[in-house]
Amino acid sequence: MNTADLGLPVDVPSTALFTDQYELTMLQAALKAGTAERRSVFEVFTRRLPEGRRYGVVAGTGRVLDAVENFRFDADVLGFLREHSIVDEETLEWLASYRFSGDVWGYPEGEVYFPGSPIMRVEGSFAECVLLETVILSILNHDSAIAAAASRMASAAGGRPLIEMGARRTHELAAVAAARAAYVGGFTTTSDLAAGFRYGIPTVGTSAHAFTLLHDQERDAFQAQVNSLGRGTTLLVDTYDVTEAVRTAVEVAGPELGAVRIDSGDLLLVAHRVRQQLDELGATDTKIIVTSDLDEYAIASLRAAPVDAYGVGTQLVTGSGHPTASMVYKLVARAETADPKAPLVPVAKKSTGGKTSVGGRKWAARRLDEHGIAEAEVVGTGPVPAELAERQLLVELVKGGEVVAREPLDVVRDRHATARGSLPLSATQLSRGEPVIPTEYAHGRTGS
Repeated sequence: MNTADLGLPVDVPSTALFTDQYELTMLQAALKAGTAERRSVFEVFTRRLPEGRRYGVVAGTGRVLDAVENFRFDADVLGFLREHSIVDEETLEWLASYRFSGDVWGYPEGEVYFPGSPIMRVEGSFAECVLLETVILSILNHDSAIAAAASRMASAAGGRPLIEMGARRTHELAAVAAARAAYVGGFTTTSDLAAGFRYGIPTVGTSAHAFTLLHDQERDAFQAQVNSLGRGTTLLVDTYDVTEAVRTAVEVAGPELGAVRIDSGDLLLVAHRVRQQLDELGATDTKIIVTSDLDEYAIASLRAAPVDAYGVGTQLVTGSGHPTASMVYKLVARAETADPKAPLVPVAKKSTGGKTSVGGRKWAARRLDEHGIAEAEVVGTGPVPAELAERQLLVELVKGGEVVAREPLDVVRDRHATARGSLPLSATQLSRGEPVIPTEYAHGRTGS
C-alpha cells in the first residue's frame, strides 16, 4: 500500500507507531499473564457531544481502514522499540508477525451519531485490538470534529458552495485529513492540492493579495490573471479600494468575469454594494465569493446577502471551537479464557465523575416517526427488537482482518446529506441546545 494515501510522508512505512506507549506495555503484561488472547470487544463512542451541538458526524472511517491495514511492525519499527527498551524480546517477537485478524463494525462514514452511539466496534483478541486504540481515536476524533463543523457550515450556507481553505492554518498532514472531512460534511471544493491528489476532491484557487501587490498597478495584475486564466477567473478586489477594483475588473475581463472575491471589511455591506455595482456594469452573472475568518455564525448572517460562495479556513480546520469529538475506545466485553468459543461477559468502567461506561457488545438503531424523521437513537445489548431490525446502523467494515467496506468519497458525502436531512429540523439551528434526539438504552443478554 502507498503510505501517501494516508497523508503520511513517504519515508514512514507503517502506522504502528501512531500509538501510545502504554498500548505496548499492556500487551507485554497481558502476554506474560496469559490473558492476551482472550476474545474481546472494544467500542468507540462519546459520552457527550460538544457543548451546544445537536448531532455529531462520523468521519475518518475510510482513513481508519487504511491505517488498520497498514499497522505493521517492520524491522525499523522493531529496532526503535528494542533500542529504547519499550518492550521485551518476547513482545517484540509477537509484534513482528502482527496482523489484525479480527472484525470491525461501525456506523457507515457520513452517518450522524449521538451520545452513547457505538460508532465503531472492534472485535478480536485483546492483544490485537488494544494496539489499535490510539490510531483509531486519533483519526475519528479529528475527522469527526471537522466534519461536524463543516456540516453546520453547510446548513448555514443554505446550498451555496463552500470552499475549504484551511491548509495554512493547521499541520500540513492534518490539513489533508481536514479537507477530506470537510468534503464529507458538505464542502464542495478545497484549495489543498494534496487533498485533491489523494482523495479526488475538486480543487480551486486563483490569486492572493501578493499577486496584486507584485504589479505596478492593480489593472496590470488583473490583466495578467485574465490573460493566464481566462475571463472566467476570480479576481480579488479588496487589496486597495473595492469600488475602483470592481470597476477595473469588469473593464479588464468584461461582463464575462467569473467572480470577484472579498476578503475583508463589513462583508454584508460590501457584498450588497459590489452586487449593485456589478449589475450596473452589466456583469450580472459575475459571482461574489467571500472569505475572511468565517464560521457558521458568520455564514448564517450572510444568507440575506448576495453572496454566491464562501471560503472557510481557520474555524473549519479547528472544528469551529471544538477540535475533538471526545470519543473514547473502551473494552465492553471479553471472554474469561483464551478459548475462542468461550462466551463473552460484559465489562465496564464504573468510576465516578461522569466517566462510567455501559458494558456489553452493542447494536444501534434509529427509530423514526410516522413521517420518516428520526425520533430516538436506540442502543442495546442482546436481541434487536423486531420493529428496529431494519433500522440498524452498524455495518461490517473488516471481516477476518480483511477490509470489506471501502467506498468512494462522494458516496460518503451523499450519505451525510441524507442522514442530516432525516433529523428533526431543529438539528440545523445554530443556537445552543441538547442533542436533537435522545439516546435510549435497551438492555438485554449480551451475545457471545
